Amino acid sequence: QVQLEESGGGLVQPGGSLRLSCAAPGSGLSFTTMGWYRQVSGKERELIAEITRTGYIDYADFVKGRFTISSDNAKTTVYLQMNSLKPEDTAVYYCRLTGLVRGYWGRGTQVTVSS
Repeated sequence: QVQLEESGGGLVQPGGSLRLSCAAPGSGLSFTTMGWYRQVSGKERELIAEITRTGYIDYADFVKGRFTISSDNAKTTVYLQMNSLKPEDTAVYYCRLTGLVRGYWGRGTQVTVSS
């Protein structure tokens, strides 16, 4: 049973920054694709950014220039640096790590952007 550990969410003022991290400790897995999603209550979960084992990175238009996704060399941990946060970025943020056979979701971490 692979369990993902997310951290870094919280309350931040508009214009502030947060850094999320997600790992699968003890899984022994190296992931092929690592991504971050977010979901606002009543809406569908949406992709924010993803990074592949080969280093390909893709961002949703609404975070380009503000958010940066990265991973460790072993491809076991993924990070999301979020800068210039806006109130509309408020959501539950989920990581998804995809291995050779299947993908795994984190439980989610709340990010609230408010003054």
